[in-house]
Amino acid sequence: MAGERPRERHPSVFVLDKHHAPLQPCHPARARKLLNKGRAVVARHTPFTIRLKDRTIAESEVDGVEIGVDPGSKHTGIAVFTQQAGERCGRYGIQLDHRGARVRKKMGQRSAYRRRRRTANLRYRAPRFFNRTRPQGWLPPSLKHRVETTTGWVDRLARWAPVKAVHVERVAFDTHALSAGRPLEGAEYQRGTLHGFEVREYLLAKFDRACVYCGATNTPLNLDHVHPRSRSGSDRVSNLVLACVPCNQAKGDRPVEEFVTDKLALARILARSKAPLRDAAAVQSTRWALWRALDQRLPTHVGSGGRTKWNRTRNHLPKSHTLDALAVGKVDTITQTTNRVLIAGCAGRGSYARTRPDKHGFPRLRLPRTKGFFGFTTGDLVRAVVPQGKKTGTHTGRVAVRASGNFNITTTHGTVQGIRHKHVRLLQRADGYGYTWKGEGVSSRP
Repeated sequence: MAGERPRERHPSVFVLDKHHAPLQPCHPARARKLLNKGRAVVARHTPFTIRLKDRTIAESEVDGVEIGVDPGSKHTGIAVFTQQAGERCGRYGIQLDHRGARVRKKMGQRSAYRRRRRTANLRYRAPRFFNRTRPQGWLPPSLKHRVETTTGWVDRLARWAPVKAVHVERVAFDTHALSAGRPLEGAEYQRGTLHGFEVREYLLAKFDRACVYCGATNTPLNLDHVHPRSRSGSDRVSNLVLACVPCNQAKGDRPVEEFVTDKLALARILARSKAPLRDAAAVQSTRWALWRALDQRLPTHVGSGGRTKWNRTRNHLPKSHTLDALAVGKVDTITQTTNRVLIAGCAGRGSYARTRPDKHGFPRLRLPRTKGFFGFTTGDLVRAVVPQGKKTGTHTGRVAVRASGNFNITTTHGTVQGIRHKHVRLLQRADGYGYTWKGEGVSSRP
């Protein structure tokens, strides 16, 4: 009914036919019956997928599903849903956690190692940087990673479900021109790229919808100038923070140095306010590359961020990456959402380095060249049933193997160390991701 929040349901189970062709996802209860009757087998543990043994796609009725993508710098929301006559029903939600910041850090470390070798008292090596060219559309590895992981998950879902189309939010952060409603030129554009109406939305995301002074949440928040405008303060986004009404009135037109007496708190506020727009720039730089990559795979429809927010608030949905993905594009009503979201964290596939440096840059140990021990590899999804001892119980998660046979398993509750390999059973081979679950609308991390 209008004015009510959509009802929640369990995430659907992906279904394959006897020849591994994708069929319509089904309810978990239906999948349980098929498995108990012996008509299906488990094809994949996470996301849970079954394969029917007695049916082909030609004998089935397949309506198809669609995918919504809400791209972000640190997290990307992906929603699988069915849509008929403008009505959407959520079937599966995935929050993809990128590791672009870690890629950038590793690239910086590698650059520092190369620079040290060039400047140290070593043999001469001719410069190589004059003959390096970049192809058209080149992206840095940290940004290319975001595009490839998102498109990779769309490819995966297309193998497990009959995907008909993709809806992606086209993020554009040049909201100064959008808020003005007319072409801007000259001195008007010098006020800042994010000046205008959408600055509030950016600051809400930047400061986690909390007052920067007292940390209050779930309260009306005002835009506050760190350096007041009455004292020549600018309207640039680096001079703006969020403040609740009492803190905003108490601060008045005083500089933040006079209002905040705690030096540590003052340093924290100034650091957060002057943080670079790296996340905004990352999404802005990859939005067209992502759209082109998706459009080469499936029919891709583009929606604006403003329409996504309007769809979400109109259907009384809380703010989350997966619910934003469910509300992307043209939609009238959202009738169902999932009560749980799969968090796929990019964990990588290990390192080629066979040593680790100390604080001076010299190698301090040697790592084994063999990455697999006792039939397991780091990153495998396993279940360990320990019958006795301090670690008694069932532990399911991502394993880190050791040559000694004592493995570490990272579960949703933490890491359990020193589990003997004889208690471990393989559920799914490593695919470069770590999987956890969370409730829909619940933040998994800051």
